[in-house]
Amino acid sequence: MATTAVPTSAPTRTAAGLGWLSLLVLLAGTFVTTLDFFIVNVAIPSLSTDLRAGPTAIQFTVAGYGLALAAGLITGGRLGDLYGRRRLLMIGLAGFTAASLVCGLAPTVGVLIAARVAQGIAAALLMPQVLAILNAEFTGARRSKAFAAYGLAIGLGAVFGQLIGGVLIHLDLAGAGWRSIFLINVPIGLVAVLLAPRLLRESRSPVAARPDLIGTVLVSVGLVAVVLPLVEGQDLGWPGWLFGCLAAAVPLLVGFVLHQRRRAAGGRAPLVTLSLFAARSYSIGVALAFVFQLTMASFFLVLALYLQDGRGLGALGAGLIFVPMGLGYFVATMLSGRVAARLGRYTITLGAAIVAVGYGMLAETASGWSHASVETLIPALVVAGAGMGFAIPPLPAIALSKVAPANVAAGSGVLTAAQQAGGAVGVALVGVVFYRVLGAQPTPDSYPPAFAVALMLLAAVDVLVAVGALALPRRG
Repeated sequence: MATTAVPTSAPTRTAAGLGWLSLLVLLAGTFVTTLDFFIVNVAIPSLSTDLRAGPTAIQFTVAGYGLALAAGLITGGRLGDLYGRRRLLMIGLAGFTAASLVCGLAPTVGVLIAARVAQGIAAALLMPQVLAILNAEFTGARRSKAFAAYGLAIGLGAVFGQLIGGVLIHLDLAGAGWRSIFLINVPIGLVAVLLAPRLLRESRSPVAARPDLIGTVLVSVGLVAVVLPLVEGQDLGWPGWLFGCLAAAVPLLVGFVLHQRRRAAGGRAPLVTLSLFAARSYSIGVALAFVFQLTMASFFLVLALYLQDGRGLGALGAGLIFVPMGLGYFVATMLSGRVAARLGRYTITLGAAIVAVGYGMLAETASGWSHASVETLIPALVVAGAGMGFAIPPLPAIALSKVAPANVAAGSGVLTAAQQAGGAVGVALVGVVFYRVLGAQPTPDSYPPAFAVALMLLAAVDVLVAVGALALPRRG
């Protein structure tokens, strides 16, 4: 069906762009959706006891959110372009808040798993709209500051997720225990949903089109076929059916690309406009986002395993170790806008290189650490956190800088999906290396060498990111 032009919705605010209170509403959604990706890990012991959940159920409690999120991001982004980014943001916020409430009140592990999947679907509707609205509404110096704030929200959710979870469980507010890690989303989500129609203005693609249902099915099933084996492979021992999933992903995703080309050639709106990748800033930016997230997600995994299984720290104690990293991240994020305004793409190179140095310092410290105090990790964690703070904020801003306004939410969906897929690949690949060095019957002394080897691998990958960023256009 050919597309027909329709006007975009009238703005609800002045043409000067959104204010900083509006930005807080956007970032509230970013924060809670990122937080819930990490925070659940610290609740596993208590929720498995409370709900009498076995290992398989626990795995799907953790993985269900990530799978649904990864599968839905591209579709969620395109729906925002077609039906309104503010509308999809509000639907995603409301759905995520309701699903969080069900998670917090879940009477059985089956209900919890279903609610976690619902959280992931809602987050997939929400997350691409945040980047799309930021990219459309903030320009010039305000744009750099807005993306720095976006990076800060992601960092707070990721870096402090384990600490926030540990504190909430330790405080046991109103006897809620592990349930508080989900219930904390409810007041944040309600406030954001109420403020969004007052503070955000609607925008959508200037062409109206029917959703691409075939493309949605192909890309969603294809992404699940890729991400599921990578998430579950290590825990399940890589049974044959997981390799079957990976094999099936190839024709599904190739079919998706061919289907998108046919739709575009026929004058119908595709789910993903493949011409997005003609812009060097976008194609290289998506690749860098994939690779950099590969290193971040796997780093948080091996650090948590090292601290809790290798050093015997509890959830709260391990969470507190993330504070120095969070402080380094916070300071660098506050500076990244000004640095990016002067250095452009070199800010990503600088950040990735600093992360590599931080990982190298951690590897050196860990490899010789048997009875030293935990404080010996602090300098390296501060350095690694600072590198992340410089690299993360400018990357989406540069990647989306040349995307046409009509496709900005779809472009954001692809970018965010690449990050989620990168995280899954990183956890799988680095996890294999880590556990192989750890051995079949690990002892506390087995963890330092496994941690050090994983860190050196991650440092090498971050050097590649630093070099790869030089291929970006000088100014987006």
